[in-house]
Amino acid sequence: MASVRLTTIRVEKPWGRHRLWPGFADPAPDAQPVGEIWFEAPDARDPELLVKYLFTSERLSIQVHPNDAQARARGFARGKDEAWVILDAQPDSTIALGTVRPLSQEELRRAALDGSIEILMDWKPVAAGDVIYSPANTVHAIGAGITLIEVQQNVDLTYRLYDYGRPRELHLEDGIAVSDPVPFVIPKLPGASPAGRQTLAHTDKFTLERWSWSGSRTLTLKGAGWLVPIRGAGQTNGLSFHQGECWAIDGGARLSIEPGSDLLFASPQPFELD
Repeated sequence: MASVRLTTIRVEKPWGRHRLWPGFADPAPDAQPVGEIWFEAPDARDPELLVKYLFTSERLSIQVHPNDAQARARGFARGKDEAWVILDAQPDSTIALGTVRPLSQEELRRAALDGSIEILMDWKPVAAGDVIYSPANTVHAIGAGITLIEVQQNVDLTYRLYDYGRPRELHLEDGIAVSDPVPFVIPKLPGASPAGRQTLAHTDKFTLERWSWSGSRTLTLKGAGWLVPIRGAGQTNGLSFHQGECWAIDGGARLSIEPGSDLLFASPQPFELD
């Protein structure tokens, strides 16, 4: 029944920002912008999931991730499905998901090389509160002006197809081989959830829920996972948690949640609350 606060890692990115999310210190005006915050276990474990915050001021590269079978064929433990929970977005913010029409591999290659892939991507508007589940093989790009939490299968395996002329390596052969360049169909969210408990994703890769009860709440967790306090605070097995943190929690943990808190919980397996 252990509860462990994960180590916070700030990642500087040219497309990052100087204004982050409550719970995180903003970088100094003359410092490099922060684009990502990762949470890692303080030991050498290889967990199935990884949690990140992203802060964007520019479009991220157009990219794709392999599925489990494709990744394992290259010697990796798993592929990469991911889910994005939008915390904040500018009025014109977008995320590219899939292409506006089906493309052949050769069409995708030509578009990546000549830059027309930008207009062939389906740029969908996003707003605070949106949730997007992006399976492996989906060609995608996160746009500018967005703050989000990303929950993903834990693998550092990204194939960049196009990067707007930035001087970074592309991975055209590998990326095109695993791409499914077709219009993206937004997966249907699960059915009704209990009051204060919203199921955001429930797949064979992970389950993601959002908890936002108006009053205080005490419960027992049946199943291990990652607790992300977006706002508010509480305790897990007597240890205090706060926004800007991420905790790895074993099954059987006792949670005490303060009124008005807004929490995410992710698990590789389905779980229950008492």
